[in-house]
Amino acid sequence: MSLFAWCSRRSGGLAMLALIAISYWVISSELDAQRHGYKYHSTDSLSAPTYDPQGAGIWVPVFAYYCLLIHFLVFMFPIRSCWAVFSITRNLQRNAHNKTLKDLKFAHRRRGSSTSLSSSETLTSSRDLGSTSSSEAGDLDPEVYADADIAPDRVIHAIIIPNYKEENDTLRETLEILASHPQARNTYDVYLGMEQRESNADTKAARLTNEFSKKFRSMDYTIHPGDIPNEVAGKGSNVAWAARKLSEKYSIGQRKDVIVTGIDADSHLSANYFALVTNMHLAYPETATTTLYSAPIIFDRNAQNVPAIVRVADILWSAAGMSGLYKGSTIAPPTSVYSLPLELVDRVGGWDCDSEAIGEDLHMYLKCFFALNGNLTVRTVMSPVSQTNVTGGGQGKGMAGIITDMRARYKQAQRHMWGALDTGYALRKVVEIWRERKHTSRAFRPLHAAMDGNSDTYVPETQIDALGMEAAPESGIFSDVVTDTVKDLDYERIFYLFHRLFEAHFLPVQMTILIVASTLFLWVTEGTADVHGVSWVWPICNVLRTLGFLEVAVYLFLYENFHRICVETREKEMGDAGLLKGMHFSRREAKTNYIDYVMVPLVAPIFGSIPCAQAQICHFWTLDLVYTVSKKVTRRRTRGKSFIETMELTRQRGKSFIESMV
Repeated sequence: MSLFAWCSRRSGGLAMLALIAISYWVISSELDAQRHGYKYHSTDSLSAPTYDPQGAGIWVPVFAYYCLLIHFLVFMFPIRSCWAVFSITRNLQRNAHNKTLKDLKFAHRRRGSSTSLSSSETLTSSRDLGSTSSSEAGDLDPEVYADADIAPDRVIHAIIIPNYKEENDTLRETLEILASHPQARNTYDVYLGMEQRESNADTKAARLTNEFSKKFRSMDYTIHPGDIPNEVAGKGSNVAWAARKLSEKYSIGQRKDVIVTGIDADSHLSANYFALVTNMHLAYPETATTTLYSAPIIFDRNAQNVPAIVRVADILWSAAGMSGLYKGSTIAPPTSVYSLPLELVDRVGGWDCDSEAIGEDLHMYLKCFFALNGNLTVRTVMSPVSQTNVTGGGQGKGMAGIITDMRARYKQAQRHMWGALDTGYALRKVVEIWRERKHTSRAFRPLHAAMDGNSDTYVPETQIDALGMEAAPESGIFSDVVTDTVKDLDYERIFYLFHRLFEAHFLPVQMTILIVASTLFLWVTEGTADVHGVSWVWPICNVLRTLGFLEVAVYLFLYENFHRICVETREKEMGDAGLLKGMHFSRREAKTNYIDYVMVPLVAPIFGSIPCAQAQICHFWTLDLVYTVSKKVTRRRTRGKSFIETMELTRQRGKSFIESMV
């Protein structure tokens, strides 16, 4: 490992230590200068004395101006989040009254579907997955996506649901919601990403596949081995394995119209999500294969059952995700759920599986971003994804239950902040694309063609050229190679990207350190002359910090309307689908959630600065993080059967399943 690679992986920790060192030097030097006084000398007895301070010197202005910069960034972030949630809410209101979107129904015609039970080695299907004909849509205004005249059967949605030790009810509920979509039978290929480390994972997957196979275009499952070298257990490695297996099912000509969507086991997606992705994919053919689709997330199922501090932490986490989803934003990393064409997955070599990819959503975004020299297109799907708040099962257990839920949320915050490794990944990719800036021609193969397990499926063009233009198409080795030319480096987007990465991975810790350090600096220099000319900085920092907290309060106020619209829309959809009974809905009102506004100053350090600092410190000796699956809330099932009756029913179903397999 080179020194640069080592430092890049610990860039957050190194920046933290550097700021602490500068702060200590400035404060201690100024304190020492105050204790011993300033030395001065004069050229003669008539001239005024010239001060020669022995304090921190030039480092005092550096410290002060950097503190001002950090406070300005803290001031700007909530403004961007407020604008994003306002614009998204306005678009959701518009879509709620869009009759075309309401009436968008795909045919329920089942075309040659069959069930394919997969193993960790193979993924088979007896269906013909050839592409279907369709008319091509023209350019659309993003606000009226649904008005396109399209043939949606052309676009196939490959939906991966990675899971590990998830409860059956959680998976079943997610599958029931997907199956309720009118386009599910024609366009959804669902893949359960199971883990070999989970006992009876194949039995669970087979049972669910048998139950839901007829409700989708196809349904399969994969089992990710737990002993692959250099892989870290997590969502990224699970999705990577499932993607490599499903890649085998789609022909070269069809891949550009196969949209891969990775969702969490508890994610509830509206039918509008896939309808909007389909329409945008067909409406913008020039960027269709270089586009990533991202949607806002909302925690609207059990928010009233978790402590206010946990609820606010999740609200602010969704705010961070939405902060880049406003119209005109060029940098919009996804949060949890996102979609991208299979051809783009091929281009970047699929998902990475190492320690740096633990935040697979941001990592995959960065991988696509740099593979296209910063020219990745991101379109916002105006259909929020419903998710559950993290809980440790502490509801109704008093203070002990609150601490349990807070501990569960802290573990998730630590996992989120572990993604600071992506900043180092981005630094190394910038160096890489700078070195290769003159080589804009790319060649890549289908994801499953990388049999050596290496995620890099690029094929050197020299190998293709060596075969000759006539020989390449005839060769079985290079017959599946796709060549393309990428645009030049977009330096402006790269700059904005690092600004967002700094916000996510550096700003929480840097702000906390500077608040403490600036307070100590003012205490040390109180009552002394401003020999460095920086006294004007501190009042401005105080104003910016105060305004930042007020802006977060404004965001929470705007979030109330966003939350209400999302809940009402989901409630109506569940009612139309016949799934309303037992479904969880968390409603909000400002007058009953006033405590959320009070919790903001506590959430920032507890679930922001502290886990961020912990992650960055831990990176000095390990890049691996082991985490457990959080508890999920599911529909309230009808009670009435005894335990024995339930077990007997399970036994009978298992027996019927085995007989059907034989």
